[in-house]
Amino acid sequence: MAVKQVSIFVENKEGKLVTITDAIAKAGVDIRAMSVADTQDFGIFRLIVTDPEKAKEALESSGCFVSITKVVGVSIPDEPGSLSKVVNILARHNINIEYMYAFITATKRFASVVLRVADNEAAEKILTENGVKLMDESDIAVI
Repeated sequence: MAVKQVSIFVENKEGKLVTITDAIAKAGVDIRAMSVADTQDFGIFRLIVTDPEKAKEALESSGCFVSITKVVGVSIPDEPGSLSKVVNILARHNINIEYMYAFITATKRFASVVLRVADNEAAEKILTENGVKLMDESDIAVI
């Protein structure tokens, strides 16, 4: 049930994000969430989009280095303590979170959280057993 994340290796230079966002826009793909991790010279631009394969193809055609990674997506109530519950569940089962980012879906009063863990299947099983709603590609498409 993992969600596909598009990761783009980006040189930290003026205009590079223009190339990326223009390619995605021209492909007709909507960005649902994003995260940028950078260093002085390079960064990784991570995206959750409505059509990961189409985005990847468009980005590669624009000369970008792109990969698709499966990540865990969860939908939690947009209220204090919801994220803490998820993090605690994973910690109790020795599942380390490598990174995460979130976005809010205002119409549903839920926050969507993207988690990168070493073992998606184990994390998904544990979270489901503990009542956490998982997201999949069909959920991303209708946000």
